[in-house]
Amino acid sequence: MKAFNRAIDRFCQKHRGFGVPRLMLFIVAASAVVLILGGVGLFGFMAFHADLIIRGEVWRILTWIFLQFPFSYYAVLSLQSVFFSAIALYFYYFIGSSLEREWGTPKFTIFYFSGVILHIIFGFIVWFTGGSATIITPVYLNLSLFFAFATLFPDVQIRLFLIIPIKVKWLGLANAAYFLYNIVYGIIAGSLFDVLLPVIAILNYVLFCGDDLLSYLRPLKVRTSPQVVNFKKAAKQVKRVLADKPYRHKCAVCGKTDVDYPDLEFRYCSRCNGYHCFCTEHINNHIHFE
Repeated sequence: MKAFNRAIDRFCQKHRGFGVPRLMLFIVAASAVVLILGGVGLFGFMAFHADLIIRGEVWRILTWIFLQFPFSYYAVLSLQSVFFSAIALYFYYFIGSSLEREWGTPKFTIFYFSGVILHIIFGFIVWFTGGSATIITPVYLNLSLFFAFATLFPDVQIRLFLIIPIKVKWLGLANAAYFLYNIVYGIIAGSLFDVLLPVIAILNYVLFCGDDLLSYLRPLKVRTSPQVVNFKKAAKQVKRVLADKPYRHKCAVCGKTDVDYPDLEFRYCSRCNGYHCFCTEHINNHIHFE
């Protein structure tokens, strides 16, 4: 996983213009339009169906990601379904935009479409191995975004149903329980499709966040003490370099300093090994020093 993430980070560093800015906003907005204007007919027109894709309806390869809700929501749009749909879409946007700010647009785009591609490959495999109509929805894909969010920001507090304050890590555990329930239910029902679909979403999450998850699961002392040592050393380093250099902060990526750009903000990355400064453009979009 480390080698995979390093390769992704290097690619994102070299191709900063790659990806779709505000990707989750586009997906959420398009999903809302489909829900409001849709109905059973539009659902059937956009749903993933391997057999129909092979026959030439190639738009289905991507349009299924805009079908965010159960089939019943598109059949009859009630006040209740509109309320829960609005909450769900806002939640997806909040999570996706937070991940994009943390990782940068290139990495978040790769993460999301990596999950999309894994789902598409799985759908075709099921169809080629004799499965019937395989209706794939982005439910597990979007919930895998929440796994990533809970791993990166475990102590962030949100309000469940806009009322109940709760830390994200507990919602992450509830999300894991939901995945486990569906996997066990699929095993009992003898449905390999229902078992493997959530596993595919988890696989994508593990590829990108496995290292962060393992770091979080380590004992607190092991996780925090190296960073404490780094920042103690950092204070000494600052004193040594200030006398020799005409600037206080310098971005380790682009080389901008607070002398050349006095209005530019600088931050120090706690995930890098050592004491490394970055401008606001690169604090969430750089290869971590190890």
